[in-house]
Amino acid sequence: MKVAIVRYNGGNTVSVINALIRLGAEAFVSDSPDELSGADKVIFPGVGEASSAMASLRSAGLDSLIPQLVQPVLGICLGMQLMCEHSEENETKCLGILPERAKLFRGDGIKVPQVGWNTIIPSGSPLFKGVAAGEYMYFVHSYYVESGPSTTAKAEYSGEFAAAVAARNFYGVQFHPERSGKAGSQVLENFLDL
Repeated sequence: MKVAIVRYNGGNTVSVINALIRLGAEAFVSDSPDELSGADKVIFPGVGEASSAMASLRSAGLDSLIPQLVQPVLGICLGMQLMCEHSEENETKCLGILPERAKLFRGDGIKVPQVGWNTIIPSGSPLFKGVAAGEYMYFVHSYYVESGPSTTAKAEYSGEFAAAVAARNFYGVQFHPERSGKAGSQVLENFLDL
């Protein structure tokens, strides 16, 4: 199985590749529309800033390609947020795959970004087969997606937010499965099994 990891001005590709290799997948990084379209699965990772990431996607023509992909696509952290309509981070127009918006955490006494382990409550997505409610996942993010019709797992930090989303062949997780131990590895394995 060939898994393409989207190359753009965002990162954490090395950790994702290593996690995929441990699961027996053949992973490669690319910004080639042909290579991304021809892959069995696509992972859209993310560490970075929304507007510069979208500028990088536009310059490679990936802003129009990614929403048209037909194989399973997994957005991680910023990758999930960029699948939304809009991000408050520099008021960025995103890919529009999901109707949601990414918003900045606000609230008295909370630290931004949220960094560390937090529990999730999954709700029936095949991505969470074998992952129990209350399982800990590793988060690093200042922006979040509100819970809505696309939400497939929830978490709490200054209120409830979407820990995972799904629409058609697109899946997104706000946490970093590649850094979330056995439970995160299970999420990645479930994605490879889709």
